[in-house]
Amino acid sequence: MNVQVLSDQVLLNHYLSGDRSAISKLIERHSRRVRDYISMMVKDRDVADDIFQETFIKAVRVIDEGRYTDNGKFLSWILRIAHNQVIDHFRAQRQNKSVSESEAGYDVLGTLKLAERTVEDAMVCDQIERDVRALVELLPAEQREVVIMRYFSGLSFKDIAEQTNVSINTALGRMRYALINLRRMIKEKNLILS
Repeated sequence: MNVQVLSDQVLLNHYLSGDRSAISKLIERHSRRVRDYISMMVKDRDVADDIFQETFIKAVRVIDEGRYTDNGKFLSWILRIAHNQVIDHFRAQRQNKSVSESEAGYDVLGTLKLAERTVEDAMVCDQIERDVRALVELLPAEQREVVIMRYFSGLSFKDIAEQTNVSINTALGRMRYALINLRRMIKEKNLILS
């Protein structure tokens, strides 16, 4: 069975027909995007791993209970579950009043890796990362969410619109305003991000 050519629905059908390895292949297919999204939102690798596992446990439970209906958007569906798990995590932390600013922040450039970085390159990259993270954190929540979903999770505006329950035009508008706000803040703070 060639996994690359099988659609998500075919893998789900195989799983529901008793092929337990099919769900593993489906999870593996989408794990990077889901893990990246969760990591960008929570910025703590251990917490991200826990939320990642909970996301797929919940998804498999829904599938096993026959409550999942495929509409050709498995990735959007699983990312929506991940999004809800992240929100639940922060709600629980808020109730415990133990969310620090860094825990609630975003690892904007955390995946940037350069081959043979010099000490100067590392210092510059660290400073840019801090500057960009600080600017993104200053954005209104809706704009911040769209920036992270688009640039760091690689989602299309259609997927973003579905996950945030808004129209594509609203998602595009939020991105437009986010970029305008980021440019304005960069100019006001005289930042050089290169």
